[in-house]
Amino acid sequence: MLKIILGIIAGFVAWSILWVGSDQVLMLLSPRWYGAHQLEFARAFRNQEPFTADALVLGLNLMRAFVISVLSGLLSAFVAGENRKAPLFLGILLFVIGLIVEILIWQYLPVWYHVAFLLLIIPSTLLGGRLKSVE
Repeated sequence: MLKIILGIIAGFVAWSILWVGSDQVLMLLSPRWYGAHQLEFARAFRNQEPFTADALVLGLNLMRAFVISVLSGLLSAFVAGENRKAPLFLGILLFVIGLIVEILIWQYLPVWYHVAFLLLIIPSTLLGGRLKSVE
């Protein structure tokens, strides 16, 4: 049980680092497109102002969420030494926190993005877990 909990924690920490880190890298690589979009989003959220999201940025973020969730599910399975419970509970944890975040930013992004982001989380962490073979 302790290994499963450690797997969940490792996967969650990895997901968080990869999400924030990849966001920062993309902002540095594309300051006038991605970076400008993210800074404008942050300003609109902070000041509670209208915001029009770029569908390409949102699509990129969905792809990032998928890849990061798969990697995090895989890591959680490796740490836990099993490939079902840890990725599942990681996916549930990420879903709950993702739901809270999506509710907070609901008015700034289109419904399709919120739904797709949340629907991707659990299946992609489970997929990551399945990539680890069981000894």
